[in-house]
Amino acid sequence: MSSDRLGTSLNYKRQEQGYRDRALKLYPWVCGRCAREFVYSNLKELTVHHIDHDHTNNPNDGSNWELLCIYCHDNEHAKYTDHANYQTEVKAGDSNQDTATYNPFADLKSMLKK
Repeated sequence: MSSDRLGTSLNYKRQEQGYRDRALKLYPWVCGRCAREFVYSNLKELTVHHIDHDHTNNPNDGSNWELLCIYCHDNEHAKYTDHANYQTEVKAGDSNQDTATYNPFADLKSMLKK
């Protein structure tokens, strides 16, 4: 395996930083699964997940990305390990948990008026 494939080369790190920076500008700093909110001091715990699991598929509109906290991101990838061990059904982008229903921006207009 090449070092690019393992994510250790300088080129890979530059690419990763590029799409991470774009994703953080496109989306609110909230985990797409558990709705945990992030601020600059803990932003390193918010990761970019590729929905189709192809790290080379980085469209400019961000349609293949979702921001996930490190715990939800690990859970997403653990589904594939579980599939290999227990023969469960796994589809890329499917969530094995309910999505969060809390919307931190629901009442933003009235909060800004205060």
